[in-house]
Amino acid sequence: MNFALIMFIALLVTGLVVLADKLYFAKGRAAESKEPWWIEYPKSFFPVILVVFLLRSFLVEPFKIPSGSMLSTLLVGDFILVNKFTYGIRLPVLNTKVIEVGQPARGDVMVFRYPEDPSFDYIKRVVGLPGDTVAYRHKRLSINGQEVPVQPDGQFSYTESSLQYVTADRYLETLGTHQHAILVQPDVPPLFLHRVATFPSRGNCNYNESGFTCTVPAGHYFVLGDNRDSSLDSRYWGFVPDQNVVGKAFLIWWHFGEWRRIGTVIQ
Repeated sequence: MNFALIMFIALLVTGLVVLADKLYFAKGRAAESKEPWWIEYPKSFFPVILVVFLLRSFLVEPFKIPSGSMLSTLLVGDFILVNKFTYGIRLPVLNTKVIEVGQPARGDVMVFRYPEDPSFDYIKRVVGLPGDTVAYRHKRLSINGQEVPVQPDGQFSYTESSLQYVTADRYLETLGTHQHAILVQPDVPPLFLHRVATFPSRGNCNYNESGFTCTVPAGHYFVLGDNRDSSLDSRYWGFVPDQNVVGKAFLIWWHFGEWRRIGTVIQ
C-alpha cells in the first residue's frame, strides 16, 4: 500500500474543498448558516493531513519491522523512526531527489523501496557503496579486498515464523563507523544459488558455492541483513538504486511487551 500516495490524494481532495468553499460556496451562504458536512469535515481534516503529510515526507516516517532479517539489531514488532532528509530532500510520492544533503554510508541501516516491487519497503544494512567490490565467501565479508573485522559475541536464539527454534553465533562487526551485531548459522551455506534472481547489472557479480563477489554500479547500493542466513537481500535480488532510497533508520520508538527497547538508538 502506497501510504504517501493515499495521503497526497486526501490532502489534494480536502484542499480543493477548502479552496472551493473560500472562493465560491462561502459567498452564497448566509453568515448564520451552518456549513454542510461535506465542507465542514474536509476543512477540519485538511490542516491535520497537511501536517502529517509534511512530517512524513520531509522529516521522519514510522515503520514496523515485519521479519527477523535484521536480528539481533531489530526485532520483529519493533516500531522505528526513519530520518527522511539525511540522504537528501525528495519530492513526495515521486521520490525524486531535489536537494542533496548526504549519502548513505557503509553500516547505515537503510529503508528503501524493494527493487523488484517498489510498493514494498525493505530495511537492510548498507554494505557496499557505488564502485565498491563486495565479497562474501565462506561467511566472511570483504569490502574492496579488505576483510571486515568481526569478533565473537556469544550466541543468540530465536523462533522463526515457521516456529523453528534457531540458535546462531553472534558476532560484533565493524563496518565503517558502525559496530553492530550480526548472526551466523555455521551449518547454513553463504547463499542458496537457486534463489539468485536475474537482476539489472547481474553481470557485475560472480557466484559459486563459496559465496559471491559483486561490484556495485554507479548510483546503487549493496545491502545485507544482519541475520545473514535468514535475509533476502542484495545477494539474491541485486542492487538498490538511489531513487529507491527512503531514509535512515535511527530510533526504536515502541515495541509491545519489550519496554526496554523503547528509545533505543539503532546502530
